[in-house]
Order: sequence, then C-alpha cells, then structure tokens
Amino acid sequence: MAVETAELIQKVRRIEIKTRGLSRQIFAGQYHSAFKGRGVAFSEVREYQFGDDIRNIDWNVTARFNHPYIKIFEEERELTVVLMVDVSGSGTFGSNTQLKRELITEISALLAFSAIHNNDKIGLVFFSDKMEKFIPPKKGRKHILHIIRELIDFTPENKTTGLSEPLRFITNAIKKRAAVFMISDFQCADFEDALTIAARKHDIAALHITDPRDSELPDIGLARFNDPETGELLWIDTSITRVRHAYHQFSISHTKWLKTLLSRCGVDYANMITGEDYVKPLLALFKARA
Repeated sequence: MAVETAELIQKVRRIEIKTRGLSRQIFAGQYHSAFKGRGVAFSEVREYQFGDDIRNIDWNVTARFNHPYIKIFEEERELTVVLMVDVSGSGTFGSNTQLKRELITEISALLAFSAIHNNDKIGLVFFSDKMEKFIPPKKGRKHILHIIRELIDFTPENKTTGLSEPLRFITNAIKKRAAVFMISDFQCADFEDALTIAARKHDIAALHITDPRDSELPDIGLARFNDPETGELLWIDTSITRVRHAYHQFSISHTKWLKTLLSRCGVDYANMITGEDYVKPLLALFKARA
C-alpha cells in the first residue's frame, strides 16, 4: 500500500535534509575527484609560455601571428550518473535499527545530491529479477525529490533478485558512458556476462548492502525463517553449532565470489551494513578511485 501523502512528504523532507547536508559538507569534493568526467575539450588559445607542452602548440595560429600559441583544454566535467537500485524482497529485511531498503534510500539520495552539486545528470533504475522502472537522467532539485519519493514509495512487481536484464538495459539504453552505482545485497548469481559487457561501456561501482544477520545466525533454538524473495518458510535449529557455522561459511563464500567477479570485470566495491555508518566506506571508495 502506498504511503499516505503527508507521511511521504515528511519522509522525503527528512531524507533530503540529512543527505543534502552530508553531500554539501563532505561528498562534493570527493565525488568530483572520483568521477572526473568523459575527458577534455578545447577551450581557447593563448601565447606560449616557458614550460608549456609543445604538443599543444596550435600551428595554424602560430603561423598566422608569427609567434607560438598553444591550445588550452578543459575537463568535460558533466557526467551522467545512474543508480541501479535493488527493490527485491530481501530489501525489507533488517535485524538492526534499519531495513536494507532504508539504507539504500539514504545512500541513493546522498549520491543524487552529490551529482547535482557537480552539475551532473542523475537517473534511476529499479530492478528485481527484471527491469521494474526507469527514470531517465535529468538535473535539478525537483528531479531529485521525485527520485527520493520513488525510493520510499515504489512497489515492485517481482520479489526475486536478478541483475542480467537490468545490466543489459543499462548497456543499451544509456548511450554515453555513465557512472553507474549498483546498489544491492547481490542475492543472485549468473550475471557475469551482462556485467562484463556493461563494464566495458560504463564506469560501474558496486555498493554491497548487508545486514549482520546475513552472515551470523543467533543461537535462539528452533526458529521459523521466511525467505522474503521466494516466500519459502523453513524451520531451523539454530542451537546446532554446525548449522550456524555452515550459514556463516556460505556468506563468506558468496562475498568472496562476488568480490572476485567484480574485480575481474573492473568494478569497484564497497560494503555498507544496516544500522552502521555508511559515510566511511563511501568516502574510502571515492578516495581509492581518486
């Protein structure tokens, strides 16, 4: 059920105040350094000065004025940023003070404000195991607030996770090279081919959203667990040590597999945990890229 309008506006406003302030104070400079734009473009010519790179001499202007002139280039700063946001059923899980989806919403809003502070366009892709919704890249605060409303209130058609179709969409629909943030708990596999192709065209970073209970089962005896993506109900005796150990090892193996895959495709990685500070891992990602 959609959130009531007044409550939705309050939620949007709270997220805007928090993430816009963070973006202005902390992230704008780091973001600018981490995502440098598509290249350089010609700006103007000026007289040659000692120490200038002779490869930049404009020979036509030099011949005309019988004095050396060089071309000045400026960075093409404007970027297109695309947020690929996982809206599958596992986003409704959270054992701490925060659901995965709430953390995803805050991080997405922070990245969106960082983008517009740098005059970049920002777009949004919602995905489950298919493309759920696409908001084309645009600029401006009104556009950001529309994105935040959708992040809070969007209801997906499917609940399972799959990245192949959304990655193929990004490859085909976004024509120019873009900075793409995949924001997901990555509870899926078999997307390497699609990621390999997408990473050749776009600059991709993976933000791995996890919860402490993704890797550790508490010893609470016999308990019923519900898979939010498949709806399957399971009874598990958590008092058995080998059961808790197997659960922990599966989580470690999956994360190791994910990091190896991302590294092979040239995709940057950062882990954010529900209920914990997400500023430090994001800043570490930006600094590493810069």
